[in-house]
Amino acid sequence: MPRKKQHGDTTAQSYFTIGDEVEVTSIDHNLRGTLFPAKIIGRDWNADKFVVEYKHLEANDEPLREEVDLVLLRPLPPPPSEPGYRFEFGDEVDAFFSGGWWEGVITEVDEEGSLFWVYFRFAKQQFQFLPSELRVHQEWDKGAWLPPREVSMRMEPSSSKSSMKNLSKGTQIEVCSDEAGFEGAWFSAKVINAIGQDKYLVEYKSLRTEDNKQFLREEVDIKHMRPCPPDAVVVDSFNLNEEVDAYYNDGWWEGVISKILKGSKYKIYFKRTKDDGEFRHSDLRPHQDWIDGTWVMASQALKF
Repeated sequence: MPRKKQHGDTTAQSYFTIGDEVEVTSIDHNLRGTLFPAKIIGRDWNADKFVVEYKHLEANDEPLREEVDLVLLRPLPPPPSEPGYRFEFGDEVDAFFSGGWWEGVITEVDEEGSLFWVYFRFAKQQFQFLPSELRVHQEWDKGAWLPPREVSMRMEPSSSKSSMKNLSKGTQIEVCSDEAGFEGAWFSAKVINAIGQDKYLVEYKSLRTEDNKQFLREEVDIKHMRPCPPDAVVVDSFNLNEEVDAYYNDGWWEGVISKILKGSKYKIYFKRTKDDGEFRHSDLRPHQDWIDGTWVMASQALKF
């Protein structure tokens, strides 16, 4: 698990000196998982803060400079261990866009392997990139570079479209809703039977009818269904800005940790509803996205 930074941590302090080329992440919810190349040009020795000058960001036609906390810095990643590596469907990558490297996953490749569509979890959108605009995603953890993460439940592109077809009775799933106020929430259910093309009757595991006598059943389109995510238990602690699902009102709601509280509690910000709330560690799980038949872990780029 990631090490918590302590005041006076000489190991952490030894990583960086003035003149070092680094990458800087942001505490802004809209920029999580994004890394901006910069150079250290100053330091506050009493507060573990550094002054950096960005390579591709400007203010008033001059390179942008700002003071940032130590925990928001990391060294430049090493070159790939496989020179000439060819990107493939499902690869976790960083794509260079708007002055920074944005973490995403390749969801489509053209026949020549010269154009790649990258899905960004933070924006829920995908964009097209050239190979020269991509790099293999790597993480900096406890003073060391980790190898690229393996994607859970990877499937070939040809099979991804059929991964949620022909579901049998009793299949455990999660269901989302387009209803106002329920955006970003997933509810556990099981398949009762198929109803026409791409529609199923499902029974929820925690939602009940208005008279509270039985579990709620309803017809659901397959586009609002996904498999239950694989277990990804965090034994120690979550980190600031980490994407999580919080269990609330009988469902899992997508959010981000905006503050770490005492007693293994966290303040969670829900971007879809612009609300926040306090949750125990046991009420959270790491956020995962189901993309073209593949489970992809949300960004861990802010773990140190």
